[in-house]
Amino acid sequence: MNQNNEVPTKLHAKLITVATIGAVGGFLFGYDTSVINGAVDAIASPDSGFGLNAAMSGFSVSSAMIGCVVGAWFAGTLADRIGRVRVMQLAAALFVFSALFTGLASNIWVFVIFRIVGGLGVGFTSAIGPAYISEISPSSRRGFLTGFQQMAIALGIVASLVVNDSYLLGSGGAAVTFWAGLETWRWMLMTTAVPGVIMFALTFALPESPRYLVMKGKKAIAEKVLLEVVGDRNASATVEQIAQSLEGETQPKVSDLRGKTFGLKSVVWVGIGVALFQQVSGANVIMFYDSSLWKAVGFTESASMTIAVVRALLATAVTVLGMLIIDKVGRRAMLKVGSLIMAVLLVVVAVCFAQSTMTADGGIELPGAWAIIMIIGAYGFFLTYCATWGVAMWVVIGEIFPNRIRAVAVALATAANWIGNFLVSTTFPPLRDSLGLTWTFALYAVMAVLGYWFIAKKLPETNGVELEDMKAEI
Repeated sequence: MNQNNEVPTKLHAKLITVATIGAVGGFLFGYDTSVINGAVDAIASPDSGFGLNAAMSGFSVSSAMIGCVVGAWFAGTLADRIGRVRVMQLAAALFVFSALFTGLASNIWVFVIFRIVGGLGVGFTSAIGPAYISEISPSSRRGFLTGFQQMAIALGIVASLVVNDSYLLGSGGAAVTFWAGLETWRWMLMTTAVPGVIMFALTFALPESPRYLVMKGKKAIAEKVLLEVVGDRNASATVEQIAQSLEGETQPKVSDLRGKTFGLKSVVWVGIGVALFQQVSGANVIMFYDSSLWKAVGFTESASMTIAVVRALLATAVTVLGMLIIDKVGRRAMLKVGSLIMAVLLVVVAVCFAQSTMTADGGIELPGAWAIIMIIGAYGFFLTYCATWGVAMWVVIGEIFPNRIRAVAVALATAANWIGNFLVSTTFPPLRDSLGLTWTFALYAVMAVLGYWFIAKKLPETNGVELEDMKAEI
């Protein structure tokens, strides 16, 4: 949007409201991907769940990522055809179906199928949420507003952990039979239907993005949205600017991404790289498996869940901090500093686990202060991730691509992010059992260092650049 038409010192109240509702999908994203945290051990158990080995237990958690990849891949094309808001509504419906049927699943394959269905909804929202917010935001505050997505994810994680903790305290454990003859873990999963219904209802209050409206020839409606929601003082000029950027544009296709750099445009590789490096440092291991990790070093199930709730609350706070500073310090600086701090803290965690000894029941014991140091290191790493990569990655892939290829390029980058998520989530249990936690976390530290190198060498600064001015070659 035209910077000359913005009011950079004051955000329009309606814009804040719309960005908040637009990020509700992020809340479900966080809730759905984290609610499994307290249930994973019970699901794998032969007594209360499906009797899974380590590899299958990892797959039961990460199977949702298959749906995430597919949903993210098709989200852009679908959004250009039926609209951003309609895709969000479809995602909400998928969340509800997934919640109910995973909770009632009679065997592991029914469970996996509906985890994938829920993953489709997550994929849709993860690709469309940031893109939608970017398209309604003035460039001077785009980083802050797009950060609503990550804040909503963090709040979703908090909510899921509070619900999990409440169920565990009320029932005595995830594997215990609770209401209506169903195990606690089933109720924990079915609670996702509640925010799914709320999201579906709230999306009816959202206006379509001005860019989509102009694309469909609805300039008058686009102008009204810019004036009433964004607070653009010269909405007609902004509509014409958007129209000019779309001139001669056809429905984006995968072939539009082709270029001279290993078959793709260089900016596409940059987006894919940023999306992948957000995952391969292992942050989601903390999100998915921290309850299992803390139980492994001697904490009770209830204490492990309480620690996870504290972690999620702190993650929300640092996410807000990241949102407030990203438009001031820039995307590159945030990602580079984040990578270095994460690498150091991952090394600390690896060193702590190197001091561990095996207990008679197969658990891990850390002597003296090593357990506390490990928790500080692991949560310090995760909180650094939330404040830097967690915020900046979604901002970068939502804004770095030029208009002509944005929809399909964002879809590809988001799909790459979910592929990375799938690989890390699936491989953690086998890596933990074969390499041990010391070398597993050392491997994640190496990935964080490589992430620093990639950002320093390849990522341009997009802070304050108009969406219409993004270039295909960088």
